[in-house]
Amino acid sequence: MTTSPAGQRSRADVIASRDLVIDLARVACILLVVVIHLLMIGVGYDADGAIVVSRLLEAQPWFAAATWVGQIMPLFFVAGGFTAFTAWRSLQRKGGDRADFVRGRTLRVASPALPLFVFFVVAIGGATLAGIDPALLDTVVAGVGTPLWFLAAFLLAQCAAPWMAGLHARAPRATLLVLASAAIAVDALRIGTGIAEIGLLNLAFVWLFVQQLGFWYADGWFRARHPLTLVAIAAAAYLVLAEVVAAGWYSPDMLVNLNPASVPMLLLGIAQISLLTLAHRPLAALMRTRGAQAVVYLVGSRAMTIYLWHLPVIIVVEGLSLLIPGAAPEPGSAAWWATRPIAFAVVLGIVFAISPLLLRFEQVPTGIPPGRHRPAPIAIGTAAALAFVPPFLEIVFLLDLPIAIVGVACFTAALMLLRPRLD
Repeated sequence: MTTSPAGQRSRADVIASRDLVIDLARVACILLVVVIHLLMIGVGYDADGAIVVSRLLEAQPWFAAATWVGQIMPLFFVAGGFTAFTAWRSLQRKGGDRADFVRGRTLRVASPALPLFVFFVVAIGGATLAGIDPALLDTVVAGVGTPLWFLAAFLLAQCAAPWMAGLHARAPRATLLVLASAAIAVDALRIGTGIAEIGLLNLAFVWLFVQQLGFWYADGWFRARHPLTLVAIAAAAYLVLAEVVAAGWYSPDMLVNLNPASVPMLLLGIAQISLLTLAHRPLAALMRTRGAQAVVYLVGSRAMTIYLWHLPVIIVVEGLSLLIPGAAPEPGSAAWWATRPIAFAVVLGIVFAISPLLLRFEQVPTGIPPGRHRPAPIAIGTAAALAFVPPFLEIVFLLDLPIAIVGVACFTAALMLLRPRLD
């Protein structure tokens, strides 16, 4: 099939209008999350033939140090901030308003989340009826639900983007200062009182701060800095991070500092966007190649599907490997490490195989067809609140059957509220 000159121009225009380095960063973050979760789950047989289940990666002596580089969720939120900022500007030029933006962002979270929660209801309910050991089931389900915190944080940050963009336009430095001060105050109160639930407030302050860095990147502030300045900013962020960890206020394991979100995520966000900007030129050269563009498009167009479904697929693959002779070596053995690339390929292969069934949920249209009108702002706000509830409940209580059922109900109601109305 050939591409017409008009189609070629259209493709070139799309590429020219995007920062492909940000797209590359987003895809790299998604794939790294899959790798980390795959290495965290160790299932196999020991020398005596007994089944071994372990969180092997966290037991490695180098793991905590590696998280200072491998904890890339702040970079993902920076990339999300860039995307939200540019999308909001584009929507404004087309005459859209805040309600339009919130509706679109909520649709793109609630729609792909709904089939996952339906799956959870069926899987958890079926396992319960089948008599699976409740303790084992609770452990597995809680682990599978771990990544769902992202839906609450991302939805909150994205829906707030139009208001935060306004603050960025009026007082960019003051906005960052207020958010950082609030995050520090929340952490101080949490650490001082020992009440972990206080840290939930930083689901807003920390991730809004990190998202705001994406606004600064979109405005060109980071690109305008001298390379040595970017190195100094990144070094200063890591130095402060080292100091607060050495003081005993935070864990040296950056995964521990992720939930609840805390000041280390803020510092990592500053360092990561500085280093990404420093590497922008060679990465941009890479993204001018068709091969890199194809990979980034292939993964990026399925980013939410990969993120939401990779962990259930990992659990299924690990379970099935126990039924195949030689496919489940003892976790930590040389054979286990050697089979991780194969396991990664299998997991991604399965996710891509099921993605055609799920892309209709991820790529849900946000436009209003002729003869219909947008729902009222109050309906859109209610839908956003409903979509926030299930992943937030997972953060507080961990995933279980009741939360899965609530999720199906909330996401279904949210999508119904967001549907275009008849004129």
